[in-house]
Amino acid sequence: MTTCWTDSGIRQTNLEEQQLYDHLLYCVQVESPTQMIERFQQLFLDGSRYTEPQVWMALEKLAVDKQSEQEFKYILNRCCHILINRWQVQPQLQGAIPELVAMFENLPSQGRVHSRGAKRLRQLVEQFIETDQYLTLRRLAQVMSDATDGSGSKEVGTLIQRYPYLYEHCLLSEDSSYEHQQTVRQVQARVQRRFELDLSQYVTYQVRCAQSIRNSSKDTPPRTIVPVKNPTLLSDRELGVSLKQFVGKVQGTQTCRDIAQNFLTHTSHTPRYKDFKDDLYEYLTSSIDPAFGKRQFNSRLHDHLNNTLPQSDSQKPSEFLILRTCSQLLNFLVVESPQRPKHFVFVDLMTNLGATVTTLLLLKIVLLCRKVKPYLEKRFSILFNHYESSTRDGVPWLVTSLENLNVAFSIHFGAADVSCLSQIM
Repeated sequence: MTTCWTDSGIRQTNLEEQQLYDHLLYCVQVESPTQMIERFQQLFLDGSRYTEPQVWMALEKLAVDKQSEQEFKYILNRCCHILINRWQVQPQLQGAIPELVAMFENLPSQGRVHSRGAKRLRQLVEQFIETDQYLTLRRLAQVMSDATDGSGSKEVGTLIQRYPYLYEHCLLSEDSSYEHQQTVRQVQARVQRRFELDLSQYVTYQVRCAQSIRNSSKDTPPRTIVPVKNPTLLSDRELGVSLKQFVGKVQGTQTCRDIAQNFLTHTSHTPRYKDFKDDLYEYLTSSIDPAFGKRQFNSRLHDHLNNTLPQSDSQKPSEFLILRTCSQLLNFLVVESPQRPKHFVFVDLMTNLGATVTTLLLLKIVLLCRKVKPYLEKRFSILFNHYESSTRDGVPWLVTSLENLNVAFSIHFGAADVSCLSQIM
């Protein structure tokens, strides 16, 4: 198996791979998901002779090749996605995706494996279950599953469907094809639209209830309004507090968006980057409880900003400098990297200020520099991956922060219509 990579990092396929892909592409167009899952099981898991000898010979050749240890995970991943890409665009077929992925959880016994190629194939399939490629498949299966919320005893990973802003970071791996990237983005857009609509309807319902109570009297009790379910895992009270912070007045008559715009207008004339960082410190700490800030946080934040790109202190702030500053701020406030997943500052903020104020602090950064939004999403994907196997009860602060960020993003960067809140604020 001679496999090479292009300069852009895309794997080029050989004849045996292409024969396998073409076979599955044809079959998935003419067979039902049930038939395809049976075919997939026979081909990759059963270890017996496949009904199409030429396809089986191509697969055996791929399995015994000296490069299979490094390359086969990419091949099997693409084979899975050939089926997934076909099924996900048809709602009635989407239920087959979790079934396909679940097959790897229940491998047949090795006693049924006979030939050298079949034994090697079994080894490679068992190794595949430990790869990042399979991990992203499991997450995608969870997204496509109907079981979206789980229960308090479920793992954090079962909540992935709720957070479309994590999809591109958690559902794509290094070898994701263009087709798979498109699949993830389509699913992401669909889930995002659904949540934004549900949030808009819930807010409208709450406003109507508040108005009904306000306008009622002893002689005319509040009229009955059809209830709308809270689409988040926050309580009604928690969601109400979050909406008030993300939409309402947070400083005098100004919303967080007003404050961000005023800051950008003011600093557009700032001559030195050092002065910009000083103004940024004031902008951020205005959201922080002074009692908490004075303990350690404000001084740490000040030191962090002072130590950010000090060689540029005398330069005029540029878009690049602002982007770098904001991205490094998110490293400091949330988490640095998968290799260094320390996040004590974030936990400290969540413990002392709560999820809403902490999310507002992060939102204020993104409102200054919208290009940093994917970077913040990446920070949260690192936390999600780190705690994926933990129970929700074990890290309630993480679930609450994920929910708050979902609300904040839907209001400020999505299509959620919560304008009616102005009638009761």
